[in-house]
Amino acid sequence: MFQSFEVASNPATGGPRVAKLRAELENLGLDGFLVPRADEHQGEYVPARARRLAWLTGFTGSAGVALIMKYKAYLFVDGRYTLQAVEQTDPNVFTIESLVDTPPSVWLRNVDKKLTMGFDPWLHTISETKALREALEKNGGTLVAVKDNLVDLIWDDQPAPPLEAVTIQPEKYAGKLASQKLHELAEAVAKAKADATILTDPSSIAWAFNIRGNDVSNTPLPLAFALIPASGEPLLFIDKRKLPIETEAYLTQLSTLRAPSTLEGDVAGFAAEGKTVMLDPALAAEKLRLIIEKAGGKVVDGLDPARLPRALKNAVELEGARKSHERDGVAMVSFLSWIDSQAPGTIDEIIAATKLEETRQTVAESFQMPLENLSFDSISGAGPNGAFAHYRVSTASNRTLEDGELYLIDSGGQYRDGTTDITRTLPIGKPSDDMKRKFTLVLKGMIAISTARFPKGTRGMDIDVLARIALWKQGYDYGHGTGHGVGSFLSVHEGPQSISKRGTHELLPGMILSNEPGYYKPGAYGIRTENLLIVTEPEVPEGGDIPMMGFETITLCPIDRRLIDTSLLIREELIWLDAYHARVREALLPHTNGPAREWLISATEPFGHES
Repeated sequence: MFQSFEVASNPATGGPRVAKLRAELENLGLDGFLVPRADEHQGEYVPARARRLAWLTGFTGSAGVALIMKYKAYLFVDGRYTLQAVEQTDPNVFTIESLVDTPPSVWLRNVDKKLTMGFDPWLHTISETKALREALEKNGGTLVAVKDNLVDLIWDDQPAPPLEAVTIQPEKYAGKLASQKLHELAEAVAKAKADATILTDPSSIAWAFNIRGNDVSNTPLPLAFALIPASGEPLLFIDKRKLPIETEAYLTQLSTLRAPSTLEGDVAGFAAEGKTVMLDPALAAEKLRLIIEKAGGKVVDGLDPARLPRALKNAVELEGARKSHERDGVAMVSFLSWIDSQAPGTIDEIIAATKLEETRQTVAESFQMPLENLSFDSISGAGPNGAFAHYRVSTASNRTLEDGELYLIDSGGQYRDGTTDITRTLPIGKPSDDMKRKFTLVLKGMIAISTARFPKGTRGMDIDVLARIALWKQGYDYGHGTGHGVGSFLSVHEGPQSISKRGTHELLPGMILSNEPGYYKPGAYGIRTENLLIVTEPEVPEGGDIPMMGFETITLCPIDRRLIDTSLLIREELIWLDAYHARVREALLPHTNGPAREWLISATEPFGHES
């Protein structure tokens, strides 16, 4: 099994560990120290060795930072994790603060006191560090880069760095040779008038070199750095113990392989020649800036040059995405038909999540395309647990699926040819009229995005309102973005594209995004319906004047008919829904049999509409 339901968290350990860290503060003459949930690559998923925040505080969420002062300790988390933070930490040790409203840089700015604050420059981006430094200096304080991470000094049984095998992503799935990608990245560096860039995001490195790994959970990443010069051979900093013979031979043809331990020296040596190095301030660690400038080099701000090309999927990647979603749809149909065959109160969230993972594995094997991993730990939420948008089921929180409740399952798979992400909400027993009304309002928003047409230059923030307007008219909303970018056998959360209130990047053909409006009633239920979309090439509509882009829906799975109040849908929405279900049936029926086949036929029956 890929997913574990045990959450290793003990609030009682926080006090003693914070006390040890404070002793290190005293030794260094610091007033405080920052402990982010981050590693040197600033990724969403971090290896066990880098889970310093969880080890110190007990909090296991995917975003947060602790600020340990001499006499007080604070834990900053966003709204997704407020309740979890309270449950997992000792209230006598930690005060919970908002990571959104008052992040450490804002909090420190509001403290009218001269402070000397320590931080690990490998664990904070250039942008983050600048904000922290400005906040402290406003009050006469100082930000001090420590030589050794203070948590590492007191973490006696800290895990070793991961050494999982790196594999080659074949061109039949990547769609473009790594040599061509690296050449294009070098051209981008030259165009930016830089001598080199340093790729710090493992997703960019995996994409650029057409390799995949298993150093972190859920995302097939090899942890590495790469120096891409405007001319000459790239340097790839990766532990050779991760490289099977074939992979090492392949990478040697593309780059000079260097040990991670040589990174600082090699970057300093490159910079010492007066070179200009482009770093992405939102992704690159502050430590890299310090190394380059200390050695006499110059740092210029620039976006990770692999980020946008990685988001613009080529024809091979798009076809792989379609095929992976067809297989995933077969698994979902088998799973949902199984759920419907279970009597209320007989299965729980863990049983359901486990069944879905097993079903994905079985279906993938039947297509001879193994399930490499889950794209994230399944959000399997029954009743009130479904009201937590990013709920993670554990043995402590596990609930049975009871009669009269809603069950929300948000899940996905990692396959060599694509990454999937789908959410479906279904009733256990008979749903209430209130549930059906809210579900249909959410569905209207999902259909509005699915059918949207928009001109070049449109950003995610420009169309986010389409998913919310039906809810807004009734006085409802949801607290998360409508859609995030999705990688190609890479991260299920990929930038720069998003459909959200902060989605500032224009939507471009070939991007894959999620479409997942929702509604959450605390203490009662959660509703979310999610499909993945491809941004289509622009074309002029019949009778129109200018080209318009749109979306191709690639997720194939019925939307639960029992929760739809058709009286709230207009004719165009019913037409879309019937057409979608007809496409789902046509695509999946040849791959289903027995009860799943009968379930699929019933679940995709048309509602009908006036012609």
